Amino acid sequence: MTETTGYSGDSKNSAEGAPKSSSCEEDEHSGRKAAARRPLTRLCPSPRSGGLVLIKNPHLDTMEEDILYHLDLGTRTHNLPAMFGDIKFVCVGGSPNRMKAFAQFMHKELGLEGSGEDLADICAGTDRYAMYRTGPVLSISHGMGIPSISIMLHELIKLLHHAKCRDVTIIRIGTSGGLGIEAGSVVITDTAVDASFQPRFEQVVLGDVVVRSTDLDRDLAEELLACSKEVPDFPTLIGHTMCTYDFYEGQGRLDGALCSFSSEKKLEYLKRAHEAGVRNIEMESTAFAAMCGLCGLKAAVVCVALLDRLEGDQIRAPREVLREYQQRPQRLIAAFIRRRLGLHPPAGPALPSSN
Repeated sequence: MTETTGYSGDSKNSAEGAPKSSSCEEDEHSGRKAAARRPLTRLCPSPRSGGLVLIKNPHLDTMEEDILYHLDLGTRTHNLPAMFGDIKFVCVGGSPNRMKAFAQFMHKELGLEGSGEDLADICAGTDRYAMYRTGPVLSISHGMGIPSISIMLHELIKLLHHAKCRDVTIIRIGTSGGLGIEAGSVVITDTAVDASFQPRFEQVVLGDVVVRSTDLDRDLAEELLACSKEVPDFPTLIGHTMCTYDFYEGQGRLDGALCSFSSEKKLEYLKRAHEAGVRNIEMESTAFAAMCGLCGLKAAVVCVALLDRLEGDQIRAPREVLREYQQRPQRLIAAFIRRRLGLHPPAGPALPSSN
């Protein structure tokens, strides 16, 4: 048997089977106004797309050109199938520096030539997001919070669609506050829940409350957990992730500029979240899960806990400890991608940059 030491991808990509914009018999708005605030459910089953990325917007079919403004890309100005058609893994995270470091780390993990230090930012024409490509892996920053990640995801999903990518796995890697787990633990999300511990993402569209499912791919979560055996020097677990719209009051912190509750109320709320299965808290997962699910993408969220929120609000660990914590999800995802591609770990120590 010949050992595979480096990735060698096939850049050819078939244009056959490109999906048309799909519609759904159920109207997501359901004619109910925001004032009613009744929970709505998405009745459509998860789309089956033959591995292609679905776009649920019929208006795109009538456009001569699609400008992906915040990514500084477009269908007329760039050959998207040639640039991205063989992408198989997309990894997104908040910080541009962190996602550049992850791309450089993956360059080494895939056994590609060169140091990877000179990777170019594909979105260099804009200061909104940063994007790097290494082999079949795309690494993109998404900023902080639901508004920022949703803008990026709209344009990223359209990019993957226009590029006719197939069988793409998308993973959010990031940081979070833990709940009843030790600092440095890595949480693989099975279900993203809102601040009421419900598996839903609510958005107001044209004055109506639209509610979408936040289920993530369970098989993918289990596969990632199995890969954690290759990086056994930190704890990894599966649990619910609570997504909030705010870092301070929304997450029950006592140390913001505003606070309208007692420490007792805060602790009671966080304990209820823990009893509901929540193991970490962040600010992007519900929008991420909802959008990826609607567009037929297999998705996962993998975040490290920087502290246990049952023990405090402020992050007090030294910077060098926090940098090592932030590398843990990257190391797990690298092990997953190597396993998927049938690659062996590179010789010698390999850790993401500490940028």
